[in-house]
Amino acid sequence: MPVPQQDPRGSGDRFLRDRLVRAQDDALTTGVVPLSLRPVVRESWERAIRGAIDPERALPRIELDEDEFRVYRASHALAPVMPVIRRLLVDGTEDAGLVVAVGDAQGRLLFVEGDPHLRRRAEDMLFVAGADWSESTIGTSAPGTALQLDRAVQIRGAEHYNRIVHPWSCTAAPVHDPVTGALLGVIDITGTDLAVAPHAMSLVSATVAAVEAELRIANLETTVRSTIRRSRMRSLPVERTSLAVLGERRPRLGAHELGPRHAEILTLLAWHPRGLGAERLAALVYEGDPSPVTLRAEMTRLRRVLEAAGEPPLESRPYRLGRELDVDAARVSRLVGQGSLRRALEQYPGPILPASTAPGIVELRDELASRLRESMLADAAPEVLLAFAERDEHRYDAGIWRALLEVLPARSPRRASVVAHLERIDAALR
Repeated sequence: MPVPQQDPRGSGDRFLRDRLVRAQDDALTTGVVPLSLRPVVRESWERAIRGAIDPERALPRIELDEDEFRVYRASHALAPVMPVIRRLLVDGTEDAGLVVAVGDAQGRLLFVEGDPHLRRRAEDMLFVAGADWSESTIGTSAPGTALQLDRAVQIRGAEHYNRIVHPWSCTAAPVHDPVTGALLGVIDITGTDLAVAPHAMSLVSATVAAVEAELRIANLETTVRSTIRRSRMRSLPVERTSLAVLGERRPRLGAHELGPRHAEILTLLAWHPRGLGAERLAALVYEGDPSPVTLRAEMTRLRRVLEAAGEPPLESRPYRLGRELDVDAARVSRLVGQGSLRRALEQYPGPILPASTAPGIVELRDELASRLRESMLADAAPEVLLAFAERDEHRYDAGIWRALLEVLPARSPRRASVVAHLERIDAALR
């Protein structure tokens, strides 16, 4: 991939660049990075060498397709604060020799804006939205190293480990969630010597402070709205929408039929009212290697389903329901806990989403079925236990039928049929 023919920094320092290239050649040969480099650069080069990054051939990765990336970027915490970043950094840079980039906490660039001429030239090194500019992928750079160290960083010219980036300079600083302190991403300016001028660090740091203040205000507004909504719900009788997920019938939210995936997600969120983070929810929904990106796309579709059903929108970070649902499975679980086994059985047409293989649903399904079975064996009246035993899923559960034989009165006419059924079970198992 070609390096820009003209150094965007203008005159630059050819001598310094040549010295740094020779130092890198020596370091690659000996494994020892010279002490003459700035500590932040020297330590970053050492990490790159340990990671076997090739300074001549390493290129950023683009792992998401266009649709997946668009959904991921739109749902990222920094997307709503882009107007602040544009106002403070991007506006007025069309011909200022600067490109402004915003990345996520893993180093994937979300937005790349600014001087259109430099942006076109930056495309030669894949400095584009969607590309992975983490230090572990591309080596020393301001955005990647700032994320690695979790502090603001400036990298000039040939201090970059990757030689395709030598004509460029950059300043970057990480962005944190002002409430939790979690690392959200990074803000970077790249381009000419202006990108590492003394005021550049102050400008980027001030932008980060403004962004975090905006996030704090947004969080406060969300908290206030949620408090008001909960207060109104407590003061008014609110009819909860039913979520039917038991048995073979098609799952439903009120009068609306649900697809299997949406039913799984709503059931899991209803079971975890405090919410679930994206990675945890993905692990409960998807088998194998869960993809939070796939989950985010599904959540976008689910929000439209909830809107059509007249339900409050899903809340994010973590994902949680806008209001409590009346889940038939949770209702049965409460009845079992109260010892109301007759009513529990009447309201239990079958297991939770029996066709689902989602790990979280399988766990809930097994847990409820096990609780119901154990309670029936321990406390159910004979006629209730008989009705339970005659369910299709229990026809060959010898443990239930033996327990039934023990609780039936000695003179019960049912005993003979129960004994005969146990004999059929034994014959089938031989």
